[in-house]
Amino acid sequence: MSAIVTPFPATGGRATQVVFDRIELSRILDLYGRMVAAGHWKDYAIDLGREAATFSAFRRAAERPEYRIEKRPALRQRQGMWALLGEHGAVLKRGAELGPLLAPVERKLLKLVED
Repeated sequence: MSAIVTPFPATGGRATQVVFDRIELSRILDLYGRMVAAGHWKDYAIDLGREAATFSAFRRAAERPEYRIEKRPALRQRQGMWALLGEHGAVLKRGAELGPLLAPVERKLLKLVED
């Protein structure tokens, strides 16, 4: 018995969708889990598009996201492909690496735990 394999359509060398890799998503979800445990975040959403991948964290499901973490590979050589956006869409921090980008949110977590 032989199996028939149907290849995906060719993308011309370009990815059709920006995604978080396993390490990036693990780092983001680790922070999300700690914020949930502290009682601050209740929900999240992931949006994977052609130009950017976005992780949004919500205090309540019916609100705007408190923070959005965006990955835009097209900006890798300019400002850095990572951006941390606030509730109203203002860019709070940009960078080439995810770790330093998450630092302001992690500091907020420390304040939540101390209270």
